[in-house]
Amino acid sequence: MTTHQRLSRIEARRAPSNAPGRVRVCVRLRPAVGTAQGQDALCVRGVDSHSLEIFNWRNKMETMKYRFDAFYGETATQQDVYMGSVQPVLRHLLEGQNASILAYGPTGAGKTHTMLGSPDQPGVIPRAVRDILQMTREASGKEWKYSVSMSYLEIYQEKVLDLLQPSLRDLPIREDCNHHILVPGLTQREIVSFADFESQFLPACSNRTVASTQLNQRSSRSHAVLLVRVTQKQGWPPYASWTAKLCLIDLAGSEDNRRTGNKGVRLKESGAINTSLFVLSKVVDALNQGLPRVPYRDSKLTRLLQDSLGGSAHSVIITNIAPEKKYYFDTLTSLNFAAKSKQVVNKPFTQETVPGNVSKRPSTDLSDAGPEAKKPCPEEEQSSNTEEKPLSALLPLETLEPSVVERLLRLEALEKEQARAGNCAVPLLNTPRKERQGMWKLLDETLRELKSLKEKQLELEAKTLQKKDCVVAPHVPAKPRKQAMVLPLQQVQLAEETHEEEEGIIVIKQKKGGRKRKTSAPDPENEAPPEWEVEVRPDLLNRSKDNILAILNTGSVKDLMALRQIGKKKAQLILGWRDLYGSFEKVEDIGKVHGISAKQVSSFLKANIFEYLRSLQ
Repeated sequence: MTTHQRLSRIEARRAPSNAPGRVRVCVRLRPAVGTAQGQDALCVRGVDSHSLEIFNWRNKMETMKYRFDAFYGETATQQDVYMGSVQPVLRHLLEGQNASILAYGPTGAGKTHTMLGSPDQPGVIPRAVRDILQMTREASGKEWKYSVSMSYLEIYQEKVLDLLQPSLRDLPIREDCNHHILVPGLTQREIVSFADFESQFLPACSNRTVASTQLNQRSSRSHAVLLVRVTQKQGWPPYASWTAKLCLIDLAGSEDNRRTGNKGVRLKESGAINTSLFVLSKVVDALNQGLPRVPYRDSKLTRLLQDSLGGSAHSVIITNIAPEKKYYFDTLTSLNFAAKSKQVVNKPFTQETVPGNVSKRPSTDLSDAGPEAKKPCPEEEQSSNTEEKPLSALLPLETLEPSVVERLLRLEALEKEQARAGNCAVPLLNTPRKERQGMWKLLDETLRELKSLKEKQLELEAKTLQKKDCVVAPHVPAKPRKQAMVLPLQQVQLAEETHEEEEGIIVIKQKKGGRKRKTSAPDPENEAPPEWEVEVRPDLLNRSKDNILAILNTGSVKDLMALRQIGKKKAQLILGWRDLYGSFEKVEDIGKVHGISAKQVSSFLKANIFEYLRSLQ
């Protein structure tokens, strides 16, 4: 390696590219097998190095054209596929970024040949591992030390099985705080040479589940995933380290059981394979449509590929297709999936770990990052906000109850004491991100409500002073208020002293028959404080119930789903009950619908009445 190449590689390591990039898709056409007549006739042909066309089954005089990042025809070699689409991605591993190579296509289209190959024509996996070992040897020096390790697993009938150490244990799939997908308990072995890799990989390949079908003598009955991790550590302070992961995935092919003749166990395996590939297609559709929920968790395969599709990896999909007419619909389905996949955008990033500190991720603008934007984990947010003010400085302590203030100050004192002693590596208030966001939202709402109540109190005090200055003042009834206002105890007492009656949505009353403490002699100091209760004005309560009842009796599924706590399933149940028994006489009759309990009815009424009252403000 020349000095210029080494300097370029070091510069790339210092300033990796974190720009979003779409998934690269290439298509490889398997050579034709058969007589090229009848069902063996060709239905696909290449146009150029990026395009191909397939005849339209509705009108054989027309063709449908597809364009991808690369197209490899029948004469393309393993070297052509690897050098054209796979090798350019491997450089990102030295930058600390993940990469993923995925072989997709119907059964018998040549996916396993593309990924594994043969001793004479090695495939993507042996070529990629050989180049990774070569690159890490060349890049190693005094500044950076590299190590390479491997793991190998298969997903067989929705079970994650270890192939390096075979067992019947179904391994779990987890996600860490940096949104990295990992498999706890999966065997990980370090490799220092290609011979070391072969000695462990080849026996593991024989552990993969394969079987014979009418279309393929060695049909893969599981999805195989090879994980290659590249770790680089700095030789001197601050001893930073980067870890990158390469996923090499050989998917099992989709199968038409009418042509494969699957029965018994083979039929069950085929069902699991087709289901996981269907979920994979749903994930791609959800990413392209920008849906708020992407169904990664609906399948073990898509859960494991969460980094590769819409995640943090540089991904390449090699779509393998067959040219024969009898595979026409399988080929067409694969091409449509490939066309959808090239629209998926990934967001690679480099994660650097420094001993004694948390992992550092590049800051990203989440305003336009879409529904799959990655957010920093709680530890990162807390480490970046070390200079934040304590919670007591953000709250108006004079407006809170003394017991709450005492507990808050005691908690902060305990946290400072533990921080001085060095026993608290993680801050005491280390709550999950969603809970913390909810706490800040609740705090913001509380501060706004306190400010509003303070203004209201000043207004009432001003009115009280005006009435005291006037000796004789005509009684003017208070104007009805549209805002829902819950007055604190002091303001209620003030309103009671001034005999001011205000009409609102929520009314605070003193409970009748307040309890008194039992004493031997009457003493006003022993009297219990008055108790208060909150009620909604009866006319507004009845009006809200009538409004809800009208929607229940006349609304469509869409109208019913607009109500709180009513989903599509419950809306359909309500419509079915209405068709059988007629209209509801009262809102509480919704409890007669099968599947809606009395507790759900109570919660439903509270939520929708509160929503109606909010609309009146």
